[in-house]
Amino acid sequence: MIGCFVTGTDTGVGKTLASCALLHALAAHHPRVVGMKAVAAGAEPDDQGGWCNEDTLALRAASTLIVPHALSNPVLLPDPVSPHIAALRAGRTVTLAPIVAAYRQLDTLADAVVVEGAGGWLVPLSEQLSIADLATALQLPVVLVVGLKLGCLNHAMLTAMAIRAQGLTLAGWMVSRVDPDMLEPEANIAWLQRNLGAPLLADMPYQAQPDPRLAEVHLPKEWQ
Repeated sequence: MIGCFVTGTDTGVGKTLASCALLHALAAHHPRVVGMKAVAAGAEPDDQGGWCNEDTLALRAASTLIVPHALSNPVLLPDPVSPHIAALRAGRTVTLAPIVAAYRQLDTLADAVVVEGAGGWLVPLSEQLSIADLATALQLPVVLVVGLKLGCLNHAMLTAMAIRAQGLTLAGWMVSRVDPDMLEPEANIAWLQRNLGAPLLADMPYQAQPDPRLAEVHLPKEWQ
């Protein structure tokens, strides 16, 4: 089974768009692909009397394998704030065991699983845990989404360093052109290509209405 963990240089840099683009690319090679939003902070009523998260719905739409919500989004918190604060407000504590258990079930059902993190690499899930701890528990190669804006070089290099410090593999990175007015975007991308030490998997254009199917993703050969 093929799996990867998607993280970003910041909140709002296009992790869900990138995760969905990866799912579409993987579906061209594998019949059963599924997205997982491990921890989602921010819920809205669904049409079945329950609650849902918009990122989770996007991942489900891009998946070819539909699974129970408890597997595709094992931790759903009501308020759109940092997960550790959202959990505190909900009277809950985020732990790794149920997330890892959900992933292992997906592992038995799917040919490929794309796990999307929350926020950036060191976003806290509790007073003791962060997104980095979750990725480490899953032991998945990491795909870094770089929000192309002023400051992204520092953010990308620090995140790549932190990923490798956890003993994890940076399998590749994806550019997300979040700022259409950024000066010298190509020079920034070229610098990252020389210095990140991982392949560029996709260059996602700025879109007022994001469509992951428009992204051309170059999957690593071992994922094809």
